[in-house]
Amino acid sequence: MKVVDGLTLPAEHRALLRPGEVLECDGHEAHRLPRFFYEIDSWAHAKETQLTPHFTLSELITVDCREADLLLHSFPHYVPCAVIVLARYLEDFRQRVDAPVCIAVNGGYRSPAHRLAGRPNPHIWAAAANIYRVGDTWLDSQKSIERYARIAESLGPEVFVRPFGFNPGETDDHLHVDLGYLLSTPRGYSELQ
Repeated sequence: MKVVDGLTLPAEHRALLRPGEVLECDGHEAHRLPRFFYEIDSWAHAKETQLTPHFTLSELITVDCREADLLLHSFPHYVPCAVIVLARYLEDFRQRVDAPVCIAVNGGYRSPAHRLAGRPNPHIWAAAANIYRVGDTWLDSQKSIERYARIAESLGPEVFVRPFGFNPGETDDHLHVDLGYLLSTPRGYSELQ
């Protein structure tokens, strides 16, 4: 996949992706938005790009390609480089559960311009996924979510799993897994330029 420095994108893309911009999160944290992106030239390219043996790029960018600002509906599309790290963790999770892992249609990368981006969260960094089903098990109950949450947490201390009932009054119908506000700078690229 071709790597692109977001600071070199056309002005209209920079306005939506806001590469390198610092966002305040929850009033007491600040995180820099991704600067480096993979350029995806078509939906076919996204569907054909195997990030790991069991996850394609398209599974992790569906929501942004379908529901973001109109400019982001078209191609080329730009996805933060951290998406590969997320895919690796999802692959490890799949191996531990020994079953297919299904990512929610709106559960992957969301650009800062996406209507669901809301307050800054790891989905904007391409470092979060919402899993709605594991094998034949729908993650729509406390028992099923907590069972798979323990497995996801066992991947490492850097893995955050939103606990069941995190948003009071909302129905839990997926397992949220994230790696935090992860930035990925590919080899051969510099933050200093």
